[in-house]
Amino acid sequence: MAARPAAANEAPGSKEASNIMLGDGEQRSVKVIEVGTDAQVRLAAPLFDQYRVFYGQKADLQASYEFLRERWIARESVLFLAIADSGEASGFVQLFPFFLTGPMRRFWVLNDLYVKPSGRRKGTARALMRRAERYASETGSAGLTLSTAIDNVNAQALYESEGYVRDSLFFYYNRFLP
Repeated sequence: MAARPAAANEAPGSKEASNIMLGDGEQRSVKVIEVGTDAQVRLAAPLFDQYRVFYGQKADLQASYEFLRERWIARESVLFLAIADSGEASGFVQLFPFFLTGPMRRFWVLNDLYVKPSGRRKGTARALMRRAERYASETGSAGLTLSTAIDNVNAQALYESEGYVRDSLFFYYNRFLP
């Protein structure tokens, strides 16, 4: 299998645990790693496939793996995995870069965040979001942006509790192509 080519200016991506203080005052440790091997991409693929199904897409594990692997090899995204004590992946966050022309700085799109049902309400999503934010800081980024479904009130509450603010200055338009 092809290895991901090295980058001279790549930010640190080591295995680590993040201690997360939950709303109930309980502290939990969530291990979050940056995907750095093909085996880890394979570990992320079932979660990515479940995420796509959640948003109404047809399940396709092989296509999910290939999509993630292509992004990883081409350095088009950064992927972090939450790893349960059992060694299973319990969630992921995927970032895509874009640039702000005004301040002429990188800005990360927190495009995908998913925690499987057995990993929810344990601080996993919060740990993934905090790792994404730290990565943005490590790479000199101006910040992060994300979007979510209007009816996804649980996710909105999480984002707002982490300091994200709903945009009130811009409308976003999409033009989907066949």
